[in-house]
Amino acid sequence: MAVQAARPAAVDATGLGKAFGRGTRQVRALDAVDLRVEAGEVIGVLGPNGSGKSTLIRILATLLTPDAGTARVFGHDVVREAPAVRRLINRVSVEASFFKKLSAWENLRYAGGLYGLGAAEARTRARAVLLRLGLDGARFDTPLETMSRGQQQKVAIARALLTTPRLLLLDEPTTGLDPKSKREVQTFVREIRAAAEVTILLCTHDMDEAQNLCHRVAVIDRGRIQGLGTPAELMARHGATDLEDLFFRLTGTDYGEADVRAAEEPGA
Repeated sequence: MAVQAARPAAVDATGLGKAFGRGTRQVRALDAVDLRVEAGEVIGVLGPNGSGKSTLIRILATLLTPDAGTARVFGHDVVREAPAVRRLINRVSVEASFFKKLSAWENLRYAGGLYGLGAAEARTRARAVLLRLGLDGARFDTPLETMSRGQQQKVAIARALLTTPRLLLLDEPTTGLDPKSKREVQTFVREIRAAAEVTILLCTHDMDEAQNLCHRVAVIDRGRIQGLGTPAELMARHGATDLEDLFFRLTGTDYGEADVRAAEEPGA
């Protein structure tokens, strides 16, 4: 009987490193990071501002090139096979970029065209996602610049799901949203997790969000992963009472405290 080949991990990073700046001003944003994520997992990435979490996301999204180590997405090297990786992923960032003068639908139609989707198919998919996220259908054809940040973020999520990605990179998707929009986005992430084998990396500052949505969490600080496991495993291992306490024990930073350390490039 033929032996079935092992399925590649959704993410397999080994010795991943990235630095910014030069000479004495150089800062290591990632330092020998190892991370393996199996297909279908939801992994939360927690860390202070400038800890390296967004740099990790950008490398996996092929937006940055690592200085050291390797990273593979479903077996494809993010540097040597970047086009193949891009066909498997999509990303939602805390500050989504749009053509603000155009409507939600016009932005989504443009994005769908980049992936070879016809206008009818793109509109059907986009409408289904936006309605599930609680966006009023009457808003589809209004300019993005007239929408609230929460509404724009819902459009960004719809854009990311137009192509049914196998790996979804969510970089603080609910930061700054009002409670209702935040709850709608979190509910939709649960629905995605339950309905399809989509692997999700979720960078978040929201400890409840990580606790409720993620199978495992990785706590990162100063470019290194300080802890990786289920919330229950990590809290037991470090004697923490909750994720906020765990965050402090592993990073020395209170949850929500502004991190004034100089680290990655601005916005990372």
